[in-house]
Amino acid sequence: MERRYGIAAAVLAALLLVATATKMHFAPWTGPVARAVEQRGPLSEAERATIDIFERVSPSVVQVAAKSAANPLMGEEGQGTASGTGFVWDRDGHLVTNNHVVASGGEIAVRFASGEVAQVDLVGTAPNYDLAVLRIRSVRELPPPVPLGSSSDLKVGQSAFAIGNPFGLDQSMTSGIISALKRRLPTHGGREIANVIQTDAAINPGNSGGPLLDSAGRLIGVTTAIISPSGSNAGISFAIPADIVNRVVPELIRNGRVPTPGIGIVAASEDVATRLGVEGVIVVRTAAGSPAERAGIRGVNMSTGAVGDIITAVEGKPVRRLSDVTDALEQAGAGRTVRLTVKRGTETRDVNVAIIDVDRS
Repeated sequence: MERRYGIAAAVLAALLLVATATKMHFAPWTGPVARAVEQRGPLSEAERATIDIFERVSPSVVQVAAKSAANPLMGEEGQGTASGTGFVWDRDGHLVTNNHVVASGGEIAVRFASGEVAQVDLVGTAPNYDLAVLRIRSVRELPPPVPLGSSSDLKVGQSAFAIGNPFGLDQSMTSGIISALKRRLPTHGGREIANVIQTDAAINPGNSGGPLLDSAGRLIGVTTAIISPSGSNAGISFAIPADIVNRVVPELIRNGRVPTPGIGIVAASEDVATRLGVEGVIVVRTAAGSPAERAGIRGVNMSTGAVGDIITAVEGKPVRRLSDVTDALEQAGAGRTVRLTVKRGTETRDVNVAIIDVDRS
């Protein structure tokens, strides 16, 4: 009995489906008619400000391509190309980029936002600051220089914008905030750049040498490095502060190089000073004939291991690491004299030491 009821139910369901299908009506085919566009309201103030920064500054940002000789030790054949970013510095055709972008010494060309390609000459490099200056050989009309700001009054949390060529994708803009200030960045020859800007604005390979801007569209730094396990953006990027750029670039334009101010000391690492409970910079040794040696500064006694002199201040300003000392020397400049406060044992004294260009000593 149950089987007959099941069969009857199935037959009834099939008949209802057929009856329903005969009464179905489909809308006629209307063809490929586009949907109406929904109108949007005005852009937000923040969006308009960001667009304004890009439209004003991006024409002055260039893509830098430097040919380099192949390195057979790396299994390379033919020539390679280093790609980075640069920007217009002045009306005389000078461009700023990173030293590591053009360090190969090969032929260099730049491409403007307009698509125009120009050959450039290398004016000068400053490996200790990872900066280089190029000059355009000929171009129809230069975009305006990127407006210059200052890095001395930056605040953590304020907006930051980067324009560059990540992975060769020219005219790319990213934004974020200033994440930290006064970072230290190791560069050529074991020295460090002081007061480096940290930002979470996305920086990737190819952004090197591009401008980091504030919300007024002013240059506050030159993007130079990232920390990333993958080699791509991980939210920790660094820029050379604009105040250093504004000090180094004019010197490169004038002389093609920048002096490396020093007094002729080798200092212990910050970790060593911390382990010993020392406040200041421990002098390990002085170079023979250096201003530090002539001023009577004494290093570690290599026979006994006893600590000699500890630099605790420069021009009355306390120092805790070598980069504090080198930053003070760079601000004073080669050819000047600087007052060091030096502690030896329980005695503290002031010593006047001449600053020299250690690259030419």
